[in-house]
Amino acid sequence: MSKQTLSLAEKDVQHQLHPYTDARMHEELGPLIIERGEGIYVYDDQGKQYIEAMSGLWSAALGFNNERLIKAAEQQLRTLPFYHLFSHKAHAPSIELADKLIEMAPVPMSKVFFTNSGSEANDTVVKLIWYRNNAIGKPAKKKFISRLNGYHGITIVSASLTGLPANQRGFDVPLPGFFHVGAPHHYRHALPGETEEQFADRLAAELESLILREGPETVAAFYGEPLMGAGGVIVPPRTYWEKIQAVCRKYDVLVVADEVICGFGRTGNLFGSQTFGIKPDVMVLSKQLSSSYQPISAILINDALYQGIADQSHSLGTLGHGFTASGHPVAAAVALENVKIIEEQNLVEHAAAMGAILHEGLNQFADHPRVGEIRGRGLIAAVELVADRELKTPFEVTGKLGRFLAGRAQAHGMITRNMGDAIAFCPPLISSEAEIRLIVERFARSLDETEHWFKASR
Repeated sequence: MSKQTLSLAEKDVQHQLHPYTDARMHEELGPLIIERGEGIYVYDDQGKQYIEAMSGLWSAALGFNNERLIKAAEQQLRTLPFYHLFSHKAHAPSIELADKLIEMAPVPMSKVFFTNSGSEANDTVVKLIWYRNNAIGKPAKKKFISRLNGYHGITIVSASLTGLPANQRGFDVPLPGFFHVGAPHHYRHALPGETEEQFADRLAAELESLILREGPETVAAFYGEPLMGAGGVIVPPRTYWEKIQAVCRKYDVLVVADEVICGFGRTGNLFGSQTFGIKPDVMVLSKQLSSSYQPISAILINDALYQGIADQSHSLGTLGHGFTASGHPVAAAVALENVKIIEEQNLVEHAAAMGAILHEGLNQFADHPRVGEIRGRGLIAAVELVADRELKTPFEVTGKLGRFLAGRAQAHGMITRNMGDAIAFCPPLISSEAEIRLIVERFARSLDETEHWFKASR
């Protein structure tokens, strides 16, 4: 068959290696080709409509055809389509966006450093903290602690922070100096009869024990998502972040809040740090920063970090780190307009209200024989499926129930995501009440079919 007669799907299978995909299975199944988007919906190349109940990848806050974002990109492309920030250069979009993010930060922050993705941002944070600790005479303070099931990206360093086996198996990560403590998932990991507060005590004690074992003089930072996203939409137990931060402050360990999923309204507040009472030294932002209309991420650092970094750059003659597209003018212009829209349309408050409707709708399945736990905060949620409610056991192989339900949801015109057997929901912030109820309705239909399949398989 000549190249001219190949379909798009055939070209995809022949030439494209997909992320987070079984390459051999893809050779058999081929792609779902998404052609266009409108509001919270996307359409495939056959014209079929899908509710995008995951906002793409937790990120399309304003949906898939926001005219203001499109116009912001077009205007900036016509004005200054590219320029860099190296060697004292600057441009208006990055300056204005940095100023706006410092204004919005829930705790005092000093400077913004732009990168292009959450992974790059988290990789950069590690480098900057190493750099700063060298500057302040603490060259041994280089180790990082994050959590099992946490997700912080897929570069070699950010994958070392990540605590998910699928991102580490076969890649020779984590690197030395990266450690993981337990996931704050009370449903799965609490001891019999252990309250949320007692579970939080135990997790804080585990962190302190690890810091003491490694030596406080060697531990640089604790890394965490306010609410875990890709690890299963894990809501921390009551008092967790209060107790974790107390341990970190006791041993001069920095707190890094990975707000890539939680930021800009997802948890019902502007930032997840506000929802869970975190006072971070560093914040990492991406995804909803631009609604993913353009690739951009931002690192916010406090003044204590900045001073050490500034001194080191002066001593060495430069801060020898950055990316060609750091603070790209088109991406920055789109992000700035995106943030303005979120504020002007009160989408943080709207997300909190729509989140309440989403959780109310999902909670009607709390007694379903296949539902183990319903969890989330704001406009992000997950339903964990089980084979046995009492024992919390998965069906045969972990993930099999989740994959089946996600497949049925797609057949019914809704794109969601299974993380193991947890079905995630993260619809755009602009979702209406009717659209939220439609998400719940399509989930209900898919859950019914999953139950029939489960019983037949028995």
